[in-house]
Amino acid sequence: MEKITLQSVISAKKDIVTADMDGEVVMLSIESGKYYNLGNTGGVIWEVITDPITVEQVIDNLVDNYDVSRGQCEEEVLAFLRDAHQEGLLERQ
Repeated sequence: MEKITLQSVISAKKDIVTADMDGEVVMLSIESGKYYNLGNTGGVIWEVITDPITVEQVIDNLVDNYDVSRGQCEEEVLAFLRDAHQEGLLERQ
């Protein structure tokens, strides 16, 4: 499995069912049957990656729209996406 980097083009897998529960995004992988709670931040990231996008564009979007430093955003987004990729929730283009 290739490592997720700033230049990686990723998107959410289409067989993931998501729902908003009191402001937090939860999802179910149809393929694995696993349930995930993405929380607020993960839910925002998930919304941004519905269509293919580079990781750097995801970070740019979040930095432009939220009060977060680029360094912190980059670190947290990469960690989230790497975990999601390891769980089989992302597609790499």
